[in-house]
Amino acid sequence: MDSPCTSESIYNLIPSDLKEPPQHSRYASLFRATIKDDMKKFKTAMKTMGPAKVEIPSPKDFLKKHSKEKTLPPKKKFNRCSPKKPAVPLRTDHPVMGIQSGKNFINTNAADVIMGVAKKPKPIYIDKRTGDKHDLETSGLFPKYINKKDYGITPEYICKRNEDVKKAQEEYDNYIQESLKKAAMKRLSDEEREAVLQGLKKNWEEVHKEFQSLSVFIDSVPKKIRKQKLEKEMKQLEHDISVIEKHKIIYIANK
Repeated sequence: MDSPCTSESIYNLIPSDLKEPPQHSRYASLFRATIKDDMKKFKTAMKTMGPAKVEIPSPKDFLKKHSKEKTLPPKKKFNRCSPKKPAVPLRTDHPVMGIQSGKNFINTNAADVIMGVAKKPKPIYIDKRTGDKHDLETSGLFPKYINKKDYGITPEYICKRNEDVKKAQEEYDNYIQESLKKAAMKRLSDEEREAVLQGLKKNWEEVHKEFQSLSVFIDSVPKKIRKQKLEKEMKQLEHDISVIEKHKIIYIANK
């Protein structure tokens, strides 16, 4: 017997010509299970935000023979006369109990705080509007070193060193004067020094003029020898001129 809903429904009188399209089965890959297993393996290895960074062992730290054997401590000589440890207290011994102190720690601490000197705040400076605090003494903004007693005074070791240098210079000057007196050295005057310098420059000009008059092609041995001789003389004259121009005071030995 049909149910009352199907027999009494008016829609059952309308012929149904529409047919639902057949549903095809969904494509499933053959490697689905393998891919799932591989993904689980990779996820398990990467759970620490990337692969774990393990330090590569050095090739010099290879396993050596007897390296894992435990080494015993050095053998000590047994001494029978060594002092013995104190004996263990007996079971019947009782510790001393009931000792109390009559000091009132609360009143003592309160008196120390009241009578103590107030602690000065540490000097600081703030360089930003956000309130960043920094130490003022180590910042260089506080005049710390100019308030010292020995500020601006030359240290003793520098004064002593200057005295030693001055004394050594005086001794050297005295030695030079004595050596000059013994060797009977004569100091050239400024006029004599200038005359010698001008004479050397004149000689250099003459040698240089002679050098310029040489032939362009040096094809014989005498020409080469003459050229080398003129170059040597010019070099020596240039050296003498530079020495005299460099030193204002010149001493010569009396013959």
